[in-house]
Amino acid sequence: MAKNKQTYRSTLHEKDGIEPPETLNKDSAKSIKSKRKQQPSVEDLVAGITCGNITDLSRAITLVESTNQAHTKKAQKIITKCLPHANNSVRIGITGVPGVGKSTFIEAFGSYLTNIGKKVAVLAVDPSSTLSKGSILGDKTRMEDLVKDKNAFIRPSPSGNSLGGVARKTRETIILCEAAGFDTIIIETVGVGQSETAVHSMVDFFLLLKLAGAGDELQGIKRGIIEMADAIVINKADGDNLKAAKSAKVEFNRALHLYPEKASGWLPKVSLCSALKREGISDAWELIEDYLKTTTTNHYFEQNRNNQNTFWLVQTIEERLKSNFYNSTKIKKELQKQIELVETGKTTPFAAAEYLLSL
Repeated sequence: MAKNKQTYRSTLHEKDGIEPPETLNKDSAKSIKSKRKQQPSVEDLVAGITCGNITDLSRAITLVESTNQAHTKKAQKIITKCLPHANNSVRIGITGVPGVGKSTFIEAFGSYLTNIGKKVAVLAVDPSSTLSKGSILGDKTRMEDLVKDKNAFIRPSPSGNSLGGVARKTRETIILCEAAGFDTIIIETVGVGQSETAVHSMVDFFLLLKLAGAGDELQGIKRGIIEMADAIVINKADGDNLKAAKSAKVEFNRALHLYPEKASGWLPKVSLCSALKREGISDAWELIEDYLKTTTTNHYFEQNRNNQNTFWLVQTIEERLKSNFYNSTKIKKELQKQIELVETGKTTPFAAAEYLLSL
């Protein structure tokens, strides 16, 4: 006996009888769809960016972050045309372990800066999953007030495969933001450790957020991240945690005196703040201003920028060589063969690598 066939219907289907309104102009709909497909030219985007148009700035950053070869070429032209309008900002790197309150601090800090007449761009790097390759990109939800500020621009970006997500993409995004008129660029790292080295190589001032009670005295004299810091700000210094924060400040001040003098001639400082209560935020900005005065007077600021440009020249070459290698049709074909030989034990990873490089 034959069963009655039932037609599958999606739960999103339109109910019978509901049709597009007669007032819908087909020509208008066609025009809107065609405009969506049109991409602004390099000249249009550059003109928009230099006039402070946030939409054009966002479009240009999307092109910079794209791995599409056509987008990369277009992005490079935009970067070149924006360069004369760049290098007129203060670049601040902010890092700290997850949970230290980076987003809360940046919102309080950014709001303070816009209130004193600054234009702030926040480039937040969000960690990408090694499994799904996705990122939450939820930094804007943590900065509810700053995201609505007309003098602020927040751009969360996925870290991708790069360490901390601060490779060429973040570097070029800084140039675009400067060309758009932002005089203070804040780069928030994912706070995983090694990525901070990359951030340090593209900022003028490196600020480390710490928590009281996160370790013993030995923690304060460990090399690496603390050695790179130009200032340490102990966050969440309020309520019952205030006493511990003051003790931590004394410990870090002692530890910083054990390090050799920086090439900048600047002695790193330690301060307290409560980002949640908006306390101590102005002190952090005063530290940065003092640093800028010191490094501008002794010409370290300009020297550091030049050294960073040289570093990123080499980094860009290495990244381009790697990209060209893996995008080669010949390499793609031979790479798969070599992987199969390695998996079956017919060759070693080192011999396979030497063969592929010889191509």
